[in-house]
Amino acid sequence: MLCIRLDTIGDVLMTGPAIRAVSEARPDRRITMLTSSAGAAAARLLPDIDAVIEYDAPWMKPAPDERPEQDVADELRARAFDGAVIFTVYSQSALPAAFLCRLAGIPQRLAHCRENPYGLLTDWVREMEPDQTIRHEVERQLALVAAVGCAPRDDRMKVRIPADAVDSAERLLTRCGVDRNRPWCVIHPGASAPSRRYAAAGFAAAADELVMRDGWQVVFAGGVADVELTRSIRRMMLAPTVSIAGELELTELAALISLAPILIANNSGPAHLASATGTPVVDLYALTNPQHTPWRVPAKVLSHDVPCAWCYASVCREGHHDCLRLVSPARVAAAARSLYAETVAPSPAIEVAI
Repeated sequence: MLCIRLDTIGDVLMTGPAIRAVSEARPDRRITMLTSSAGAAAARLLPDIDAVIEYDAPWMKPAPDERPEQDVADELRARAFDGAVIFTVYSQSALPAAFLCRLAGIPQRLAHCRENPYGLLTDWVREMEPDQTIRHEVERQLALVAAVGCAPRDDRMKVRIPADAVDSAERLLTRCGVDRNRPWCVIHPGASAPSRRYAAAGFAAAADELVMRDGWQVVFAGGVADVELTRSIRRMMLAPTVSIAGELELTELAALISLAPILIANNSGPAHLASATGTPVVDLYALTNPQHTPWRVPAKVLSHDVPCAWCYASVCREGHHDCLRLVSPARVAAAARSLYAETVAPSPAIEVAI
C-alpha cells in the first residue's frame, strides 16, 4: 500500500493512527509513505511505515521537486503498489496525487474529494469540511480509512524512537546538568508560521517564573532555525537555563520530549511529537485553525479568544496577534505547574527500536 501525505512534520504524525489502521487490516500488508522532504523524518518515526519516498510535489507549498511527474509515476509503477490512500487537509485537493497514482498504474485509489473525481479515484469519500463539520486532523484521516473498513485497535499517535537517539538525549541532559529527580521541562519556542509563535519575551518571563519561583530546570530545544530565537529569549531572562537548540535531529528531539515531564511549545511539530510520545504539553495555541490540538495526551491549551479566530493565516492579518499576545506569561507558568502536579511523570507511548 502507498500512503500519501505531502505535508510536514505535524501533519505526518497526525496521520499515523490512520496508517496504523491500514496496516492492521491485513497482517501481510507493507506500507510505503510518499511524503515531502520536510515530512520524511517524521514518517521514518512512524512504527507502521516500512519505506519512505520523498517528493516535494509542485501542487504543495514547499519548493517543488525538479523531477518530472512522469519520472515519479514511473518510480511508483516499478514498486507495483496494490492501492493508494491519499491523505489531505480539507483545503487541499487530492486530485493531483490521484492523477499521479493513476499514471503509476495503482489500481485502487482512496481520498476525500469535494468534486466528482470520476476515474481518478476508485474509492471516493465526499468532502464534508468545512461546510458540515470540522474534525481534528487525526479524526479526519481515521474517517477516511474507515470508509474502506480499516480501524486501528488503538487510535493514539505513536512513534518509534531508535535506542541510540534515547541514549543521545540522555547524554545531553547529563551534560547540561539536568537533575531528572527535580522538576524540569523542555521549552520549544519555534514554529514555521509567524502567526503561531508566542512572543520571545513571553517565553522568557514564563521560564523565569518557573525557575525562580518554583525551582524548575528549563531546557530550551529547537532546530538550527531556532538557535538565535533561543539566544534572544535567554538574554531576556534573569534565571539560568540551558539550551540544546540546533544540536538535535528529529529523532533525538522526539527522544528528548519523551523523557521530559512537560513540554511547553507553540502549535507546531514538537507539540505533536508530545502527543505521539505521551508527554504532557502546554500548547500555546494560536487560533489559526481548530484541527491540531494535542491528541489523547494530558494538555493545557492556551489562547485568548479573538473575533478573527480560525483565520488559517500564516501571518496575523490583523497585525495584533492577540490570540497569543494576550496570553500572559504567568498563565503559561501556572499551566505548566498545574499540568506537572496532575501528571507527575509521563507514560510514553513509544516503541524503542533495538
